[in-house]
Amino acid sequence: MLMQNLQWCTCFGTTRGGKQEKEGCCAWNWLGRNKFFEEINNPSYDVQVISPRNYFAFTPLLPSVTCGTVEARSIVEPVRNIVRKKNVDISFWEAECFKIDAENKKVYCRCNQNTNMNGKEEFVVDYDYLVIAMGARPNTFNTPGVMEYCNFLKEVEDAQKIRRTVIDNFEKASLPNLSDEERKRILHFVVVGGGPTGVEFAAELHDFVNEDLVKLYPAAKDFVKITLLEAADHILNMFDKRITGFAEEKFKRDGIDVKLGSMVVKVSDKEISTKVRGNGETTSIPYGMVVWSTGIGTRPVIRDFMKQIGQTNRRALATDEWLRVEGCNNVYALGDCATINQRKVMEDISAIFKKADKDNSGTLTVKEFQEVIDDICERYPQVELYLKNKKMRDIVDMLKEAKGDVAKESIELNINEFKTALSEVDSQMKNLPATAQVASQQGTYLANCFNRMEEAEKNPEGPLRFRGEGRHRFRPFRYKHLGQFAPLGGEQTAAQLPGDWVSIGHSSQWLWYSVYASKQVSWRTRALVVSDWTRRFIFGRDSSGI
Repeated sequence: MLMQNLQWCTCFGTTRGGKQEKEGCCAWNWLGRNKFFEEINNPSYDVQVISPRNYFAFTPLLPSVTCGTVEARSIVEPVRNIVRKKNVDISFWEAECFKIDAENKKVYCRCNQNTNMNGKEEFVVDYDYLVIAMGARPNTFNTPGVMEYCNFLKEVEDAQKIRRTVIDNFEKASLPNLSDEERKRILHFVVVGGGPTGVEFAAELHDFVNEDLVKLYPAAKDFVKITLLEAADHILNMFDKRITGFAEEKFKRDGIDVKLGSMVVKVSDKEISTKVRGNGETTSIPYGMVVWSTGIGTRPVIRDFMKQIGQTNRRALATDEWLRVEGCNNVYALGDCATINQRKVMEDISAIFKKADKDNSGTLTVKEFQEVIDDICERYPQVELYLKNKKMRDIVDMLKEAKGDVAKESIELNINEFKTALSEVDSQMKNLPATAQVASQQGTYLANCFNRMEEAEKNPEGPLRFRGEGRHRFRPFRYKHLGQFAPLGGEQTAAQLPGDWVSIGHSSQWLWYSVYASKQVSWRTRALVVSDWTRRFIFGRDSSGI
């Protein structure tokens, strides 16, 4: 498996020279890659890991690293520490993938270090199965000046750079020969993007400044300002309205200036220009540091690969429900670099009707439909979601709605009536969010599939093939939402958990601590993260410029 930090590939199984050899694999995204890496345990695979960095990092804690709440080394685990504990044949190389050739089953890599006078050495990795989990890069929306002047928060190095910049700005603002106007500019921190990462960073920075830095730089206290720019009408749009309203009100009390409906149109070395959505009014804001957190974009190597396989004009690699990349064989993708292209019911409506109509009568009874409904709901999850949203008890209610108020025993639908009954089902389809939780579950799912590949060939477990005979080898991937957190500073966190349960306050903060500690890569990193939190409570955050 070929792997990169925030990017992976995995190669499996071949027969060479008439002799069966171990199957090989190559892979890349933090949680998705790591979970795949942890769960793969079939000794018949030869796993080849290639990454531009020799460590895994728990990226959800990067906002904490920016302010010294957690140290960078506490959230990283060397790849080789994990490799040596596996019973699978695994090779690791520190290199970067710059090209994928699906037609010839090759991955082209470039060594990170200069090994000769001609520059970085390149090599090729052959694969049998390829798993791409390459993650994504920041999306600048082609806004002028963003790449040159903004900080991002995608990797450990980004968090360390932000931390140094914050400390450096306080040191600059303390110099005796600056005007008050210049101090205000240097100590004005702007966060672009009101999503979970932007909100968490703004909250962490506010706590860092008010709990630690103002004690060390008392003269700078009156000049510090934090501004959060969001182009939409509210921050944390993906959360419950109760959380959104609480977050906005808390930031207002804390003195964090939240500017809603503000779209960034240009960034220079000292000013950021915004346009108010609605009236188009443009404003220039002086700043000392900008953190850009507005979404994700496609990495160049993925974009080139998408052109190669005919997936142009997409934001991410399209896969089916089994995480197989559409348009090529034996290539899988997970995490932020990919999106599941859920098949529509109406595309297969005739095949579904034919499969259910076992007596070939041209009509479908409730009994016939109930015999295949479990496979339909498993293959097309939008059916189950439609029933839930419409508050229907079961599929009979849907069929009654299409046929009219008739007895269950007398319901018989022809193909056109069947189409009418399912006509609105596909409106429930939604893309999965680009979160670590999704990538983690995909990594676990795909590893389990590879572990059980031979068994599933003999005993398929997935739903019926409505467009063909037999069953699928595996059940399709299904994302189970376990909830989401939004740390808001001041030891308060908003939690939105399954069942429409919302909790905001200190109790949710302790739940956040326990969940994030449990999700660490190893027991070593768990201990380090918990000790960092304890150190912060006792001694405060580290304000050195290291």
